[in-house]
Amino acid sequence: MQITGITPYLVRANGGGAAERPRGRNWLFVEIQTDTGIVGVGEGGGWPEVTARGIEEITPFLLGQDPTRVERLWYLIYDVLHGHGLTGAVRGGVQSAIDMALWDIKGKALGVPIYELLGGVFNEKIRVYGHASTPEEARALIAEGYTAFKCDPSAETIATLREAVGDDVEIGLHGHGEFTVHAAVRLARAAEPFRPAFLEEPTHPDELDALVAVAAKVAVPLAGGERLFHKWSVYDQLKTGALALLQPETTRLGGITELKKVAAMAEAAGIQYAPHDGSVGPIVELANIHVMAATPNARFLEHRFRDVPWRHTVVRGAIEPIDGHMPLPTAPGLGIELDHAELAKYALLPHDRYDYRLRTPDQMRQWYS
Repeated sequence: MQITGITPYLVRANGGGAAERPRGRNWLFVEIQTDTGIVGVGEGGGWPEVTARGIEEITPFLLGQDPTRVERLWYLIYDVLHGHGLTGAVRGGVQSAIDMALWDIKGKALGVPIYELLGGVFNEKIRVYGHASTPEEARALIAEGYTAFKCDPSAETIATLREAVGDDVEIGLHGHGEFTVHAAVRLARAAEPFRPAFLEEPTHPDELDALVAVAAKVAVPLAGGERLFHKWSVYDQLKTGALALLQPETTRLGGITELKKVAAMAEAAGIQYAPHDGSVGPIVELANIHVMAATPNARFLEHRFRDVPWRHTVVRGAIEPIDGHMPLPTAPGLGIELDHAELAKYALLPHDRYDYRLRTPDQMRQWYS
């Protein structure tokens, strides 16, 4: 089998209006064509509009290659882009999209779901967690069978939510990497009576010493990892001992190949992992489910309870939670296909169609309060 073509697709994942990044939230899908007629699909992230160009640049190096040699092609891409410097959003996104599509091809060629190639089923369904910062949002999740969610980083918010939903639901705090050590410690200590399941990204992800300092001063479990781009950066974070929960982002990390590896790293470190899935699309969600199905330390998967209505039309075979859990797909590969007619309906909008809401200098200074 040989790769005969690679096609990226940029898909709008927003309705226009307010945005905090160029053209808002969007998805990057990819198809890899082969000479046997098998087509693999994947999803890349980081900076989708730029990553799409990166996929076009790397394509000539992959044409004619055997797509079933997944690990070798991961390192081929890494080596070809080595001269550009350390891995960032673009190389991480390129590798992720192509890696997922290669695993999809391999599963389809062998006639089995990808989790069967990763060791077989360990978890027969995958628990999901959502987002809620008001009692109304929380109750809506619970009505759908959710047993966990995360909220804005506020002791007052988690206090209100705990009173509304009781003690049997896990509630995490999402810090967005925007706090100093002192601010994060104050937040964690104020929230501690309300039993946070975790405090996610309390400090800037590039500041490992800051994460360690927070972990030494609070009892709330710390989570992080969504902005990291490969196993080496995850390894550095795990070595600190500060994390209680790893949250890798598979569209930046390097795909299924890397997620399986960092899940094993987390297992060796004695912690669970919960893939970040807050801004990405249905393809990576399936990729996460396949890896989580085959690994013992998968805790739960982040899931957008309410997303754009075309989330499940642009990809045929995308699944939704049932009673707070994702069922395992049974079709070969990832178990999904792109719907090209639907994709064509959701082209990216021009920059001037958005109302950009950027942080003011005063708001930025609040991070250091």
